[in-house]
Amino acid sequence: MSRPPRILIVEDDATLLRGLSDNFRTAGYEVETATDGVSGLTQALAQPPEVILLDIMLPKLNGYDLCQRVRQDKLDLPILMLTAKGQEEEIVRGLELGADDYMTKPFGIRELLARVKRLISRRPDETPDAIDIGGAQFDRTSHTLTRDGKQIPLTTKEYRLLDFFVSHLHRALTRNDIMNQVWGRSIIVSARSVDRCVATLRSKIEPQPSRPQFIHTIRDVGYRFEMPD
Repeated sequence: MSRPPRILIVEDDATLLRGLSDNFRTAGYEVETATDGVSGLTQALAQPPEVILLDIMLPKLNGYDLCQRVRQDKLDLPILMLTAKGQEEEIVRGLELGADDYMTKPFGIRELLARVKRLISRRPDETPDAIDIGGAQFDRTSHTLTRDGKQIPLTTKEYRLLDFFVSHLHRALTRNDIMNQVWGRSIIVSARSVDRCVATLRSKIEPQPSRPQFIHTIRDVGYRFEMPD
């Protein structure tokens, strides 16, 4: 019998921490907790969990610095940040420092549990070479997208964008992340270029582009690619 997934919750609000711990234990997780950033970092580096649930405003070491230190130590594990509602700049900063996703307080525990489950379900290096996307077959080795045996043409940018999305399922990706990955850091493009590329890609993979199932917009932040259950 495999052991349950282990989650490290770093949160200084005692009431919230207790509630989160109880809910994740009930859901079958092995839970470790820390109430300040230094303790959280020490625990994460000493025995890396499957996922870290991380508050931003922490005593001794804030969530940004903790996240950055974890990534500098080459730990490739999901980090989900908890942020204050409406703090888009904080969200983007956290994601660009290496967080995989975020939730704003107050949040629903069922959605949080679902987000965490999805984050640990597939790591980037486990992405298969061939993926079914709503009846379309995306082959990462041949760089092709086909439906009913017919090839759907993709531009180089559209291919790179789709490949980046499927390699980072369920993760919040900022427009800067996408620009750097798809266009490269040496090329100056605008966020609007990302939006246009997303729009054309949606027209090729979404059954109803105006009601996307796969590429979800995160207001003021970027996009998240989801595979419907």
